[in-house]
Amino acid sequence: MIVLAAVAAAFAFSFVMLRQALGAGSPWLGLLPMFCLLGLAKLAEPLFLLRVPEPIRAVRQSARKSAGHGLPGIAAFGGLLRHPPLRYLNSVVYLARGRPALARTCRLVEAAEAAHLYAVVVLLPWIAHVWSLGQLGPALVLVLVEAFFNIYPILHLRTVRGRLEHSLQRSHPRHASVEATHPD
Repeated sequence: MIVLAAVAAAFAFSFVMLRQALGAGSPWLGLLPMFCLLGLAKLAEPLFLLRVPEPIRAVRQSARKSAGHGLPGIAAFGGLLRHPPLRYLNSVVYLARGRPALARTCRLVEAAEAAHLYAVVVLLPWIAHVWSLGQLGPALVLVLVEAFFNIYPILHLRTVRGRLEHSLQRSHPRHASVEATHPD
């Protein structure tokens, strides 16, 4: 807890310093809280794991089968994440040989998905603010950052979680989270 509090304080100090350096009106100021949230969520994993909010937690069967969710590039994005150096950003979401910790890996994938979901929530109002100021170029860049750093990871992790939950349900029915999946 002390390390987590110290890192949160360092992030807050960094935000103040960045605000002084860039100015309070900088469109890029909203990126730091998003990245800090992702970092804090990862650092907090030994203490607690974030959860996807219950109303949107369920993974549809179609999401388990389709890595694309109807959007181009989701499957390619997942392939990109499986290779170094991006693989090392969150290596705990990969199964080891023999699948000894399927339930734990599924839970870590959900925590990663939740972290990106909350990062969307942090950055989205900032994008709207920048857009409302008429800074359309920076707003569009922030939308692209939101898509690449949060939306695509959420969709990829959601597909992975659906597949893991399905495998968990088949191999260990008593440990499976039956309410986490539902048919279309």
